[in-house]
Amino acid sequence: MTETLLTILPDYGAYLLLLVTLLSCLAMPIPASVMMIAAGGFAMAGDLTLWHVALGALVGAILGDQLGFHIGRLGTGHVERMEAKGGKQAYALRKATAFTRQRGIWAVFFSRWLVSPLGPYVNFTAGAAKMGWIAFTLGSIAGEATWVAIYVGMGAGAMDQVAYLWPLVRDGIGFNAAVAVAVLLGLRLWHLHRAHQKQAASKGETPVKAQ
Repeated sequence: MTETLLTILPDYGAYLLLLVTLLSCLAMPIPASVMMIAAGGFAMAGDLTLWHVALGALVGAILGDQLGFHIGRLGTGHVERMEAKGGKQAYALRKATAFTRQRGIWAVFFSRWLVSPLGPYVNFTAGAAKMGWIAFTLGSIAGEATWVAIYVGMGAGAMDQVAYLWPLVRDGIGFNAAVAVAVLLGLRLWHLHRAHQKQAASKGETPVKAQ
């Protein structure tokens, strides 16, 4: 699925990112972080517009948070039943519940980017726990803005500053970042190869085919 989404990303840009981040905030298995880094790289390569990419990702994430919060608010009993069941989802919900009770608005903020796997479940549990909507929204907007800035910014800088990304990957930004850096390196080589072909064609030389 990731490969397919990356293939169509240059064509659908901000609209695709809006959908991807929205679904990821509802606990759908969507590679949102990888997509944002790749979109930043495409923007720097001239295939997308950077601020469109960032805005699309941010709007989708905020909408996804709001949907998750209100699902939790309206379906308190359902969330509690999900927590009572076994499995990974129940474990994530229980962990998110404890995190939300301990940290409040800070749980919302940090779960957007620092402990992002908990993010969708914090949305549900914050709603189920009757957290104030204003407090939740403030934490959501601040956290999602940080998330988008980090990952789109990493993608925008990856084309020329890959060396700076590896310490972040090594120190815990995560597997998604490592995958995205590898993807962007491949994109960089592809763009360089195309530039070489165009330069060779303009000089009347026979371009060397990529192996």
